[in-house]
Amino acid sequence: MRASGQRHGTDVLVVVTGGTTGWGAAARELTAALAGAGARVEMVSTGPSPRVRTFMLTDLTEAWMARRATVRAIAAFRPAAIIYCSITAGLLWPRPGAVWLDAIAAENRPGRHGLWQRLMERRRLVQAPLILTMAPNSLVSLRGRPHAETVEVPVAIESSGPPAAHRDVDVLAYTGDPIKRRLDVILAAWERARRGDETLVVAGLESADDIPGVRFAGRLGAQEYRDLLRRCRVFVAAPRREDFGIAALEALADGCQLVTTPSPGPYPALGLARRLDPRLISEDLAPALRIALDDPAPQYAARARELLAPFRRSSVQETLSRSVLPRLLPGWNP
Repeated sequence: MRASGQRHGTDVLVVVTGGTTGWGAAARELTAALAGAGARVEMVSTGPSPRVRTFMLTDLTEAWMARRATVRAIAAFRPAAIIYCSITAGLLWPRPGAVWLDAIAAENRPGRHGLWQRLMERRRLVQAPLILTMAPNSLVSLRGRPHAETVEVPVAIESSGPPAAHRDVDVLAYTGDPIKRRLDVILAAWERARRGDETLVVAGLESADDIPGVRFAGRLGAQEYRDLLRRCRVFVAAPRREDFGIAALEALADGCQLVTTPSPGPYPALGLARRLDPRLISEDLAPALRIALDDPAPQYAARARELLAPFRRSSVQETLSRSVLPRLLPGWNP
């Protein structure tokens, strides 16, 4: 239900930078959930940002593009409230708004890479009317520094459909960025773990290399990728750092076992995977892969569905309706 009284324009403006596919998908989910909760909502994206040489300049470029997009959207939609998707989107905001974040620059922009970002984000995290965290430990790097009130709002994750009648894909990895996703670690582990004609499918990357037992699927459409997940027995990941980890959560939602390194970052799927089968969490992925393939834990997929309940769209929509919109829109009644 909308706020009581007469209101003109949009209730909530969602602002997202176009730097990553993940943030675009997350912002669309948030926009849909806000609309499902009854809010009048508009989303604006900066579009792709130009490639520049350093992290500092990348963040400056994206923050400036977000500022310009927000100024135009404020004039067009007259929003009562704004939600900036990522701390970067809000660093140069023209008007205060809530910030939805997976992690902060204090954690993922250490040293010289985040000299100006860390300073600005400390201000924004105090000035924001509300901080929406994707995971319970999204703000752990603040180490007790002051910040605005927080509400946990994960990205909504749902199963993409019924599982395939036969899971004919042994192991799947998503490595759109092979450096950040440590494809070399995954391939080395698979070389030791593989038996017979077992195959690792690598999605998100083209390769001309002919590697025994490895098939590169290239870049797939969203539905094609989720169809592949539902045919998969095991999803393997070895990120250098994982801020949220949509791919791992989607794998759990579609019934895959998750084999992963205990990578740093908020990484909510890591906590779920530990509860489902701690044998599959290891710096040495080869034995963990063999356990998943040879000795899977009973009822793994069913238990994963239960643990993913807080990530369902209905749960996220309820949180927005009861805990977010009343704080952003005076007079809002869920």
